[in-house]
This record gives sequence, C-alpha cells and structure tokens, in this order.
Amino acid sequence: MATFTVNFVSKSLNRTVTINVILPTDKMLMPGMKPREDKPFKTLYLLHGVLGNYTDWLHGTRIQRWAEEKDLAVVMPSGENGFYVDQPWNMTYYGKFIGEELVEFTRKSFPLSHKREDTYIAGLSMGGYGAVRNGLKYHDTFGAIGALSSGFVVNEDLPKRRDEDARFFAETLTYAKAVFGQDLEAALKTDVNPKVLVDQLKAEGAEFPAIYLCCGDEDHLLPVNKDFDQYLTAAGVEHTFEVGPGNHEWDFWDTYIKKILDWLPLEDGLRGQDSGNIF
Repeated sequence: MATFTVNFVSKSLNRTVTINVILPTDKMLMPGMKPREDKPFKTLYLLHGVLGNYTDWLHGTRIQRWAEEKDLAVVMPSGENGFYVDQPWNMTYYGKFIGEELVEFTRKSFPLSHKREDTYIAGLSMGGYGAVRNGLKYHDTFGAIGALSSGFVVNEDLPKRRDEDARFFAETLTYAKAVFGQDLEAALKTDVNPKVLVDQLKAEGAEFPAIYLCCGDEDHLLPVNKDFDQYLTAAGVEHTFEVGPGNHEWDFWDTYIKKILDWLPLEDGLRGQDSGNIF
C-alpha cells in the first residue's frame, strides 16, 4: 500500500498544509488474482477530531489495510480545531478547503475519479460534524457521508455556554465564538447548522448524499446524534443510524470505519501481498 505525505499551498487557508494520502497503486497480487482494471480510484476524504491532525486515522485505525482491500484512495487533511467551517474573521475557509480546494488539488495530483458517485466524505467527532456539514453543503461533489460520534454542537445550547462551566477548552463559550462567530444565535440560522442545510436541500429538491451515522452507546455525544437522526427522519431523508457498544474512543471508530467502508458502494477488492499477509 502506497502512502504519501503531501505539502501544498492552500489558498483557502492562506498557508502551506499537509495531508496524508493512501493510494493502492502498488498492490502485489497473490497468484491467480486478477489485476484491477486501470481506472481512477474511488476516494474517501477522511476528517479527524479535535486535538488531532492528518496522521490520526493512520495511527488509530486499520484504514490503510482496508483501503487496500477495497481499492479505495483515502485523503486525510488537517482541520486543526476549526470544525471544518469557514471563518472569514480569521481569513481561514476550512469548509471551502474541504469541499472545493482539497478535492480539486487531489484530483489533479492523483488518479482519482471525478464522479460524484465515487467521492465520499467521513469523519469522527469534530470531523463527523465536518463530514455532515460539508457533505451536505457540497452535495454535488460528495455521493456519500459517513459520520462517527459526530460533534453536532451547533444547537440551541451553543449560545448558553459559559467558560467557567467548561471541562474542556472545546466546550467553552470563547472557543465557540472563535469557531462559529461572535453572534452564536445568528450562527444557528446559517449553513454551519446541518439542520439548516437539510431544510435547504429539501426546499431545492436536491439529491441528498447517502448518509451513515453511528455513535457509541456510552458516548457523551449520543444525545445530539440521536437528535440529528430524528431530524433526518422527520424530514423524510433516507439514512442509516447505528448505535453500537463503545465510548468516544478509537476502538469504536476502528470498528465502525470498517462498517462504513462495507456500506459504501466500493469494489469487491482483494488483499494483496504485504508484510502481514504472505505465504
């Protein structure tokens, strides 16, 4: 399995950024295995959570092994702690970076499919929110959304935060304003709120991406994930929602990213020869 660490200048973020890319172009086949057809790869854009970066998924899960088996390219950017939304007051446009610039750059740089039905976005926690928000906002680009333990924090409780009550910096009012803007009540009515995007797509008659939501049964974010599941159901949006054993932790995400890959319309690829699979 080939992995690439790539640096490039992002116009959306006004700086050099680093991404990891998994690309199964070097698969060594077992005897009798049929070579893959020479065509562009289906692609998953995979987002990390708060405190993480572009290395998280490679270190925390078996995504590299499963991507090889599925003949899937995986692109892993850094979102810092910015919730993958545009922040014009900081001159950083994370949403535009994920939904437009990153897709354009990687498609120019690697043999990736340009088809919506071959292009997917997923993430965990902050990245789960980022996958849903940007998957819906850029629904013409992404054909499917996978969201694990999503941080659906843009809700009526957001403006009620108090710094002195927070157990963690990402739960403070100061942080919320830095990410979503000083007027949090106004932010609830914009497209940083996934529910607003659901309503907009419904009103436009737009085609929704396929949606897979999941969360651990001991996860503190389970209530907001259930709430979004109920909102989609009430809106008549077809989706999958699963609650499984686990907390807000890599054991759960390792298990469920495999479930998401099995759910996606991927090729029936085969594992090749590697240091853990020889005979």
